[in-house]
Amino acid sequence: MTEPSESAPATEPAEPTQVDFPCRECGAQLTWDPGSDSLSCQHCGAKQPVPRADGEIVERALEDAGAAARGMGVEQRAARCSNCGATVEFAEVRTAQTCPFCGSASVLPQSANRQLIRPESIVPLDVERTLVDKNFRTWLAGLWFRPNALRQVRTHEARGVYVPYWTFDAHVRSEWSADAGYYYYVTVMVPVTRNGRTTMQPRQVRKIRWVPKWGQREDRYDDLLVHASRGVSEELARKLGGFDTRQLVPYRPEYLAGFLAEEYTVDLEAGWAVAREAIAAQQRVRCAGDVPGDTQRNLRVHNELSDVRWKHVLLPMWSVSYQFQGKTWPVLVHGVTGKVYGKAPLSWVKVTLAVLGVAAAGAALLALAAQH
Repeated sequence: MTEPSESAPATEPAEPTQVDFPCRECGAQLTWDPGSDSLSCQHCGAKQPVPRADGEIVERALEDAGAAARGMGVEQRAARCSNCGATVEFAEVRTAQTCPFCGSASVLPQSANRQLIRPESIVPLDVERTLVDKNFRTWLAGLWFRPNALRQVRTHEARGVYVPYWTFDAHVRSEWSADAGYYYYVTVMVPVTRNGRTTMQPRQVRKIRWVPKWGQREDRYDDLLVHASRGVSEELARKLGGFDTRQLVPYRPEYLAGFLAEEYTVDLEAGWAVAREAIAAQQRVRCAGDVPGDTQRNLRVHNELSDVRWKHVLLPMWSVSYQFQGKTWPVLVHGVTGKVYGKAPLSWVKVTLAVLGVAAAGAALLALAAQH
């Protein structure tokens, strides 16, 4: 199968040199307003609607990577964090002083990478900052086994960030073979000793009859997401919850106004390798479910992939960080659902007390059982 290539030059027109999105009324900078689906002016209150259904979402074949547009479609600067390695793009009028992911001040200004593949589509940020603050406070207050002082945290940093992902579509034809096992039972005589006397008694013993089986199946994968970020850990993003790719709209740089966008660090070729592994693992599970019988062994699966297509997308999150006990703790807020997931210190005093409580309860139950 042809592997993706990002080396060919873009065939799209030259990128515009627009620095920001000026307000038509007063000339001030517009920012994306999740509450009204528009660009909003913080100076005079004017709003400029951004229609979501304007345009077509493009999905490309693997061999067409060289034809994809490059850059973000608007003049951008970038900053790279020397702590976590994330590279974040922002408009020329903004400055980056700390990393939006890890909170480190070790950010180095640099030119945005003009050769990176432009996003094909985006899920616009829907959660406003006020809801982010509220949900973060609620999450912080509801944590178990955490220091009581954690609830007294008064300040935190919250920044809206678009996180890069790849999506892949593919048709898969799988052929499998395995040994299907069928349970059956036989009666055997076994020695049993009671009160010092040994007797032979019958007992049912389970056996397995192995029969070779084989088969095939066909499956279709649509919008298989592959995490392409370095600033947000894949584990943290996965626990935050997935995104409904039916909410994707054609990419427009207006959605980035006032917010940050991370450059992908997992390129298309590496992303497809991750997707292939995920497809192979899922197909193995599906083929295992097709094997008849009660158990199985020696499962072998051969996959043939065709009609593979991809797109580069941006998904919205709020990156929240707070300080506690001299350390920065990362938290993510889902940019559509508002769900919160993050890191917090443990209170080992509470953990120890809980363990002792469980042990004491277990000991009491054992003592009660012994009495009866």
